[in-house]
Amino acid sequence: MSGTACAVAAALFLLASRAPAHHAFASEYDANKLITVSGVVTRFEWTNPHASLYVEGTDESGKSGTWRFEMGSPGGLQSRGWKQSDVKEGDAVTVDGFAAKDGSKLANARNVTLPDGRRLFGGFASTPRTPGKH
Repeated sequence: MSGTACAVAAALFLLASRAPAHHAFASEYDANKLITVSGVVTRFEWTNPHASLYVEGTDESGKSGTWRFEMGSPGGLQSRGWKQSDVKEGDAVTVDGFAAKDGSKLANARNVTLPDGRRLFGGFASTPRTPGKH
């Protein structure tokens, strides 16, 4: 096999092996089920392919516990004004987002209101009502 063929085969393998880790919004979240959780940050993971924000809090229906909000990629978040240092463990935040279809305490973040009052979009490029989408 030539060097070019090997390089192409390796690239295709890498792309195929990474594809399952990245999923579309519609496969996991309900665009008709918006939730809001207020509470305290217990963890913030600034990782690819999606950042995750964990909040110990209560939703508008009174359901409490630790919620995991899946967010956009770090690069996507930075392009919307985020810095990794914007959220720290112990910060009080309010997050609205779209609930998981399975009813778990998982949601796709839409807006995150930070302790300083700033409100930043935290979702995927495919999250409904993404700023700049028509």
